[in-house]
Amino acid sequence: MRVFVTGATGYIGSAVVDALVRAGHEITALVRGTANVGRLAALGVRPVTGSLDDAARWREAAAGFEAYVHAAFEPTQRGPEVDRLAIDALTALARQARAALIYTSGIWVLGDTPQPADESAAANPAGLAAFRPAHEAQVLAAGRKGARAIVVRPGYVYGGGRGIIADMLRDADNGLMRVIGKGDNHWPCVYDRDLADLYVRLLAAPQASGIYHATDGADEKVNEIVEAIAVQVPSRPEIRHVPMAEARRKLGPLADCLALDQVVRSPRARAIGWHPSLTSVARNVPRLLEEWRNARSRSS
Repeated sequence: MRVFVTGATGYIGSAVVDALVRAGHEITALVRGTANVGRLAALGVRPVTGSLDDAARWREAAAGFEAYVHAAFEPTQRGPEVDRLAIDALTALARQARAALIYTSGIWVLGDTPQPADESAAANPAGLAAFRPAHEAQVLAAGRKGARAIVVRPGYVYGGGRGIIADMLRDADNGLMRVIGKGDNHWPCVYDRDLADLYVRLLAAPQASGIYHATDGADEKVNEIVEAIAVQVPSRPEIRHVPMAEARRKLGPLADCLALDQVVRSPRARAIGWHPSLTSVARNVPRLLEEWRNARSRSS
């Protein structure tokens, strides 16, 4: 299958590209500059230069693909606007080609989940994710106009050298871990390679469409993850619980997202044969530490 990917050098996107290449797909990737182009070339990925918000530069090169994967997000104040512009272009391309389109959203669109939330749960987004329901709806609407539209909502992604869990490993190694609030809230998580496997399965399943959650089902509390990390580093770090008022001053709306208490289920993903190979952060800390250290060594 010929697949056009945005965010191919990002955390999620790079894992997805690796999985798609292993599955034998032909990948073209939208890249902003020259960073990591060598890695993509080594994988046989064809780069197309351009930015998400300037589809006029890359629309022609992105036409006629069998599938589109949107895994990019610009982490600036313009992020939601840029995301909308990218969706405008990608949904049009997917409709014209009658292709599959996977949009990468996230579980923060659900807000707190007093009861376990599956893909049928109503959106109740935390502040940073307030734009997501409309963007999800725009993608899903393309499914009524010729495309096969899919929304993936990953949990907290772990593995390798990037992401929030990797930041926790780094902080533990540096001797101080900070926990937003009391730490009794649940974080639904997913291993990066397992998440990437879901994208491959979704593209391979011609009936797959709609919303899919991607979480490992461990229902781990933040304190449980922190303690599992703390006992695995050479010197036990200090663990500081940051009051919400202070966290909001320092992190802004991100603080409230990190303090969400969420239990999220993924029955639709499992129904197409997706079964995570790792089902716990806490039980796999030694492995994750090794991956993080290897990633740090490669980048230094």
